[in-house]
Formats: sequence, structure tokens, C-alpha cells
Amino acid sequence: MDLLREKFTKLGVDNSPGQEIRQKTAGIQIKGDAIPGKPVDFSHGDVDAFVPIPGTLDTFIAGVELGGKQAYTEYRGKSSIREDLARKLADFTGAAVSADEGLIITPGTQGALFLAMGSTIARGDKVAIVEPDYFANRKLVQFFDGEIVPVKLDYLGISGRAGLDLNRLEDAFKSGVRVFLFSNPNNPTGVIYSPEEIRLVAEMAKKYDVTVIVDELYSRQIFDGRTYTHLCAENIAPENLITIVGPSKTESLSGYRLGVAFGSAQIIARMEKLQAIVSLRAGGYSQAVLKLWFAEPEGWLQERINKHQDIRDDLLTKIRLVKGMEARTTEAGSYLFPRMPELTVNLQDFIKILRLQAGVTVTPGTEFGPQFTDSFRLNFSQDHQAAVQAIERIIKLIERYRK
Repeated sequence: MDLLREKFTKLGVDNSPGQEIRQKTAGIQIKGDAIPGKPVDFSHGDVDAFVPIPGTLDTFIAGVELGGKQAYTEYRGKSSIREDLARKLADFTGAAVSADEGLIITPGTQGALFLAMGSTIARGDKVAIVEPDYFANRKLVQFFDGEIVPVKLDYLGISGRAGLDLNRLEDAFKSGVRVFLFSNPNNPTGVIYSPEEIRLVAEMAKKYDVTVIVDELYSRQIFDGRTYTHLCAENIAPENLITIVGPSKTESLSGYRLGVAFGSAQIIARMEKLQAIVSLRAGGYSQAVLKLWFAEPEGWLQERINKHQDIRDDLLTKIRLVKGMEARTTEAGSYLFPRMPELTVNLQDFIKILRLQAGVTVTPGTEFGPQFTDSFRLNFSQDHQAAVQAIERIIKLIERYRK
């Protein structure tokens, strides 16, 4: 296999959100009848169940009405919008943010991740990634010809912290890792890194001169009054850190494709050059709606958090009644990552069976690390009743296919 074909073979998208319909299902051995119910796609959030920030559409239209002034912004984003974001993000994180040199608006946080990794990873560079973690991390390291150095997250075996293997992380840094990439809260498990874990990551990154890219996409949706620590507020060398945030999840602005990265001026400058040849800029009209981010009506965000927490609790109650099934309580975000008992079919087939027999779509655990063959991820940002009924159908099929 030639190098180009090999590279793109590793970028499989069959299990990515929205792509499941393209999966081949011929030859799967089906047991029993279909279980009726409202179809639920747990591979991503439902923006009809949780609608965008009030006033979003009007603000977008106002941006359109500005015409070229809004359409053709600087590649890194309109300056007045960046200035507003820098103030808000500084207040949110407790760290200084430079609107002029240290911030870029991107086409979604996925765009920010691509740009940040493309600006920091050279061929052959060792890149430490957490397992499990966001499914694109591994694929992007491979795309940029980096060498993956996995670090275990013992999310089920440890309580009181995320469970990052800090000894393994330091060994990785000692071995010559150039970049460390992780999400906090963790996607897919929903755990939050403890203040001690974040402090040690910061200290080790500084000691071994490692660039850190941290995805904080769900850092506003924290449950049970837990403490959240921003890495950018720690004593890490600013030139070595990029933080990625955005309004696509908690705030349901995914359709506007907006992300923000801030941190190292040198890396942000590289990201702008890369963005200039990939997409030019984040959609100018979409950028206008960022004025509503961190400026929602009083009580809006807390109400949204409370509703997600209620759904989480109801799903966990159902899951924990199943013999051999376990899941850690989601601490932030809207993901659960349950581990299943042994089944008579493999994970990939069971995921397809769920869609065919129960009308339920989930993401297989192997997207987050090849060893997670007994787990799946679900995004519970859904209609509450539909989500509960869907997990009941999942459980019925687990029992039907239990070994």
C-alpha cells in the first residue's frame, strides 16, 4: 500500500457522527424482532431538544446585513469580535488572553484542532495522547505523520480525579514527546482532571519543554458543583500552550461552525497561515453570533446544566441495574461511556444491530482507542424522555445478545 493510500485508510469515517447510514449491514445475524420507539442518535447532541442561545438567528441576520464588513474579516477573525472574546475568556479562565496576537476564530473547534496540530507536529514527532480521548486526536497525529505515544486514563478504576497515569506521562515526556494533546472534560468519559493532575501536567510540560494542546469544549457544563481547573491559569510557559474552546456543544451553536483557540502567539500565527490556505476564515456571518457567547440571559446556562444533569442521572440509574454493565458518573459535558458485559457479537456488529433493531445510534468505543471493544459512547444532550426510552431499548438488546 502506498503512503498516501495508507494515510487515508487510517482516517475512517464510518463511525463518525452522521456517517452511520453509510455502514454496511449485510450478513449481520439478527436475533428476534425490532423494538419500536422514537429513533435517537446518541452520536451527537440534539439541537432541537436543546436550542441555541436566545437571539442567535437575529444576531446572525444582523451580521449578514452588514455585508462585506462582516463577510471578509481578517483570517484570524474580526478584530472587534476577538477583543470581546479575549475579555470574556480572560474572565472565564483567569488567564490573560491577547486579542491581537494570541487568539484565532476557526471553523468549529474541529478546525481549531486541525490547525493547532498542523502547526505543532512535524513528521516523526512523538505525540502523547490519552486513551480514551476524542476520536480525531489519533487520526490527526497519524495524518501529520507523528508517532503516537498513548497514556492511559483509568477512569473506572480511580475516583476523586480523572485517573491519568502521570508516571507514564512523565516517561513519555522523557522519551522525547514534543506535543501532548488531551480534552478536559474528557471526551468520551466526561471526567474532569483534578487540580493536582492539571498542576502536574503544567509542571512536567514546562520541565520537558512539551507543547500542550488542551480541548476545553465542555468546560462550561460542569455538574454537581465540581471544581474545574484551566491549564492556561497554571505556571506553564505561555509559548507552549494552546487552549481550544467553542460554543457548539453546551450552547448548541454547532451549525454555525465556530471555534476559538488562544495561547502562544507563535502557534496562533502559524494557525492563521494554515487557515488561510485551508478555509481562509471562519464564516464571517457566523462570527457575529459570538457576541452572545458568555452573555446569555441570566439563569439560562444553569438551567441547561440542570436539565442535562437530570438526563445523566436517569440514564445512569438504568445502566447500573444491568449485571456486568458499568459507567463512571459524568462530571461535565454530555457524554457517557458505558462498558458492556460480554456479548455473542462483536462491538461493530452490535452497534449496527442497535441502529437496525432499536433505532438507536451510538459511537463504538474503538473510536477512542483500539482496546475499548466492550464500550460505546452516547451523547445524552437529547429529549429527556426519548433518551431514557432509547437506553431501555439498548439494555434489552444487550440482554438479548448477552453471552
